[in-house]
Amino acid sequence: MPTIKDIAELSQVSPATVSRVLNNDQTITVLEETRERILQTAKKLGYKTILERRFEQQLESTKENLNVGILLSKTLEEEIADPYFLSIRQGVEEELLNQGITSTFMFRWNDIGSNHLIRDLGGLIIVGKISEKALKTVNDQIENVVYIHHSPNEDLYDSVVIDFAKSTETALQHLFDLGYKRIGYIGGVDIEYSNNETVGVEDKRLTTYERVLKEKGFFKPEYRFIGEYTMTQGYELMKKALQQDDIPEAFFISSDPMAIGALKALQEANLSVPNDVAIVSFDDIELASFASTPLTTIKVYTKEMGQIAVKLLLDRIKGRKIPIKVTVPTKLVVRKSTPVND
Repeated sequence: MPTIKDIAELSQVSPATVSRVLNNDQTITVLEETRERILQTAKKLGYKTILERRFEQQLESTKENLNVGILLSKTLEEEIADPYFLSIRQGVEEELLNQGITSTFMFRWNDIGSNHLIRDLGGLIIVGKISEKALKTVNDQIENVVYIHHSPNEDLYDSVVIDFAKSTETALQHLFDLGYKRIGYIGGVDIEYSNNETVGVEDKRLTTYERVLKEKGFFKPEYRFIGEYTMTQGYELMKKALQQDDIPEAFFISSDPMAIGALKALQEANLSVPNDVAIVSFDDIELASFASTPLTTIKVYTKEMGQIAVKLLLDRIKGRKIPIKVTVPTKLVVRKSTPVND
């Protein structure tokens, strides 16, 4: 283990100066560059003060007795139909185990409704859109709450989200770059759970699609097809789209499962992807690369979103008061459902 003397030698200052800087002695007068050199050297060597080591021991003890709840907005059937949320949950569970937290409780909103079943939790991670009002109805005594996929009140709660608008713009720009103008949309309805009811809320993928297409002068309302976020609905909505006289030459489909269903409808109609119809979808679930035509899609780092949420929760438990909103980046993954741009 590195010592203060080791840091002093590398920093070219006295051990006393190192000790006072590392212990945040406000009475010491030292150049800022010297202070920074000492701190960086200590960090590089992995040095920890007595207070830091004591705090870590206390945190480990806290972890052993920490009860963490995971509140899921989706039913098991919905989670299976749309693996986006399943992957987030798996990321949460894996990181909790990595952090040595084994006392966890999983709840589904449809099971608890407005019943007061969440008690004595040191922290709560919410996966999906559950309103702030609904959360308070369930239990208004939980101080440490992290939302994933949703940020109902960033002045109160930590959250981990993605920028749906920016991601949709990236998907559409890829189609524009390939020369497409007649672009359709297939998507589901975004739901927020609030006490004993569900409320349809703005889906940024749809509203961004409409805004961008209108700006380009390409928007046609008859090119929008909205249902549920399932593979079956993707299939049925694409069949509906193909019944029109004017068929879009490309589609932005707001989830991979829906896109996989849409591919089947196109195959049954003897239409080739991407030669007859191009597709860009959203999520990059594992099946996206194994679809009958591998999907060009927006990759969302779902497991990482879950892992980040756990780290935010533990940071809150350590004493951080200021809420943090983390926006996780996405990226376009180009496969065979769109042409190669020469």
